[in-house]
Amino acid sequence: MPTISSSLDGMKVAILVADGFEQAEMTEPRKALDHAGAQTQIVSPLDGSVRAWKQLEPADTFEVDVPLKNANADEFDALLLPGGVANPDALRINQKAVAFVRAFVESGKPIAAICHGPWTLIDAGGVKGRRMTSWPSLRADLHNAGATWIDKEVVVDSGLVTSRKPGDLPAFIREMTTMFELAHEAAIH
Repeated sequence: MPTISSSLDGMKVAILVADGFEQAEMTEPRKALDHAGAQTQIVSPLDGSVRAWKQLEPADTFEVDVPLKNANADEFDALLLPGGVANPDALRINQKAVAFVRAFVESGKPIAAICHGPWTLIDAGGVKGRRMTSWPSLRADLHNAGATWIDKEVVVDSGLVTSRKPGDLPAFIREMTTMFELAHEAAIH
């Protein structure tokens, strides 16, 4: 668990997922955010529960806290977009999911996306002119959408933190937590 330098008490973080998200890319950042005092909620187009994957195998199920149809981006302070292939592929063709992500992009609220998570940001208009990283297969998609793709474990660019894979989680969690802390501190002062 990374050392948390300041509190996220009262910060509300939406974790947007559909079935097929990479389990560690949701559970590890969520654990760090909860440990720092944030209130994390799983938002999903699915009612009831969502199923994670560990690489190519089905893994655990998690209860959905807020069905997407009832979710309002104005009620959250930050957004986490885990990867996995099936998850963002389903989200990016869901108009409500894209609109939900677009609301974070347009409001300038902090967003953390890992692995295939940035796919949804493309459809939400959130990558043009940004420096980012992702799973390598998204490189051309991000480039074609106007982003500058960098092969690094973590890239931070004006309220957006991105990483490539589960192996990058320590750096991703560190930079996500720092970015969320700065945004939270600015919002409460």
